[in-house]
Amino acid sequence: MANATAIMTATNPSSPQRTGAKDSGNIMKRLQSELMTLMTSPPPGCSAFPHNGDMLHWDATLLGPEGTPYAGLTLKLSFEFPARYPFVPPEVRFITPIYHPNFDFKGRICLDILKDKWSAVLNVGTVLISLQSLLGEPNNASPLNGQAAELWDSDMEEFKRQVLARHRDIVDGEEA
Repeated sequence: MANATAIMTATNPSSPQRTGAKDSGNIMKRLQSELMTLMTSPPPGCSAFPHNGDMLHWDATLLGPEGTPYAGLTLKLSFEFPARYPFVPPEVRFITPIYHPNFDFKGRICLDILKDKWSAVLNVGTVLISLQSLLGEPNNASPLNGQAAELWDSDMEEFKRQVLARHRDIVDGEEA
């Protein structure tokens, strides 16, 4: 009887033991497809690749968009893909600390599509485009960094100084 159970489990795609392997394969196919799309037609100023070949952990780069306080800056992020991706969002964090109303200094991001507005039709490219857009148009109604939100609204020149000072500190710290 044990052999019959083992055979049924191995051949039944909905069995709990098979579902994990099937889901893992689906995740890998999805991520490979997303990677190919990013490699062949990346969003302007964006890139993302698996970290050391690990398809579940990606490194990404955003170039600060022209016309924003981040113009000319290079910002690094990490993507961690959960077992239920794409049905749940990836965990995305800034590696480069950034002064912004919707990001904190631990790299956490306040963006609805990474929380309750996530949909399986979204992907790494759409997340990167959304983050790039957020650099120029923060959601000050939902800040993680209240001081940055206040400065954005009241004193853009001081806000820009804070962005550049923070970025310079990080770059100088990496070179030291």
